[in-house]
Amino acid sequence: MTPSRDIGRLLGIMAALRTPKTGCPWDLAQNFSTIAPYTLEEAYEVADAIARDDLADLKEELGDLLLQVVFHARMAEEQGVFDFGDVVQTITEKLLRRHPHVFGDERSHTPQAVEGLWERIKAQEKAARKAKAGEDSALAGVPVALPALTRALKLQAKASKVGFDWNDPRAVLRKIREEADEIEAVLGDEATAAAAAAEVGDLLFAAVNLARHLRADPEAVLRQTNQKFERRFGSIERTLAARGKAPQDATLAEMNALWDEAKALE
Repeated sequence: MTPSRDIGRLLGIMAALRTPKTGCPWDLAQNFSTIAPYTLEEAYEVADAIARDDLADLKEELGDLLLQVVFHARMAEEQGVFDFGDVVQTITEKLLRRHPHVFGDERSHTPQAVEGLWERIKAQEKAARKAKAGEDSALAGVPVALPALTRALKLQAKASKVGFDWNDPRAVLRKIREEADEIEAVLGDEATAAAAAAEVGDLLFAAVNLARHLRADPEAVLRQTNQKFERRFGSIERTLAARGKAPQDATLAEMNALWDEAKALE
């Protein structure tokens, strides 16, 4: 086989990899559960390439993510459940259904109006699915496998839609202070280490809630903070190296001073 821009070639390669006896032993040994972690990893690598504004890398990472879709679709086809064409048809139907302002008679001309329309249609779809599945919880439909910050955000958003929410971000900030105080109350006691860890979870959940009230994506802002930490710590390492030192040879006070210098330069 040779490379091609045709999706059919990619599907053919995947089929060959999954063909018993002649295919790849590793690919043949996989199932939905074993491939799922790679699917999540590839999605994060796409987000990382976007954050770095590396479009060449983004092209490659999008290909890796597409491979995950093809892989899952192939395994489903082998089980006689659905195939790649069904995946394409399903998303095509959804796009047409959720864009009546483009493909129908609906008239929504602003991003805000379109977002509201999308949410209404999505809510109708989910209500129909919940009724079919016998689910009645307002929190139903949030995948357990989502990253914890993202899942917390979605759970909070769902609870907010039925009125279980604060109206003022300052109230959320007070909750954050309350959770921090609860952590402090149990610090220093080994017997309550598990309780302190649970309180940290409550603090993180409250921080996600504040981000939501500020219309910020907690995953995105934490990713930016991680990059900031790496950038500033890298500055510390470079400055220490110029002095003939490694971080482990420096005092905490010295590194804190270099941190403040790196922060000031930004």
